[in-house]
Amino acid sequence: MLLEGKRLVITGVLTDDSIAWHSARVAQEQGAELVLTGFGRGLRITERSAQRLPTPPDVFELDINDPAHLTALTDELQRRWGAVDGALHSIGFAPQDALGGNFLNTPSESAATAFVTSAFSYKTLAVGLLPLMREAGGGSLVTLDFDNSQAWPAYDWMGVAKSALQSVTRYLAKDLGKDNIRVNAVSAGPLLTMAAKSIPGFDKFESVWGERSPLPWNTQDPVPVAKMVAVLLSDWAPMTSGEVIHVDGGFHAVAVGDVDGSS
Repeated sequence: MLLEGKRLVITGVLTDDSIAWHSARVAQEQGAELVLTGFGRGLRITERSAQRLPTPPDVFELDINDPAHLTALTDELQRRWGAVDGALHSIGFAPQDALGGNFLNTPSESAATAFVTSAFSYKTLAVGLLPLMREAGGGSLVTLDFDNSQAWPAYDWMGVAKSALQSVTRYLAKDLGKDNIRVNAVSAGPLLTMAAKSIPGFDKFESVWGERSPLPWNTQDPVPVAKMVAVLLSDWAPMTSGEVIHVDGGFHAVAVGDVDGSS
């Protein structure tokens, strides 16, 4: 199996329609041993969602901006495994006044919150897990991205944060390569997750993808993204680092759909 014997941390799991949950399911099916993290009021939802996985894993609270949470998690992982082979960073947040077409009026505090929680947190997680990944002899870190090569309606400062996340990915890849740690991002097409539903105007993303994506894109199917996450966490991408892998039906590669309306 692709992930046989791998010890993985899957962050940001909420409901069982999330990319992180499906990534956890695919990872278990491929032989990985997991722990999940959730946060705050959503922690109970994470715990319920964990019970729907093939083998219900333990769930730990992780507010990535609270150093005590990360210390408690890594202490537990040290006791449990002694080493960690990889992690999925599925953490992002922007205040409502940083979304929905409010770009010009967003206060700096809200933009900073979006950056720290959605981009800087990848570095925070990497540094926290670094001693455990060194014990494993290296490993793989993967984050979830969304195409930000252009400005999207309503995405606003989260789009800026995602651009920063790509840069963080590259700098982490540069600094962690000496520890045999690969660092990548998966840029997914729009999916009808709880997080996506909180973005005003999300339906516009869906309609544009339907018109332009060369491959038929299903906004209700996170499995293709989860499978790519599994590949990057495995030993089958040993020399891939600092990369943004698109799993979006090919949307990023074309300017417009076919003239006749097909894709």
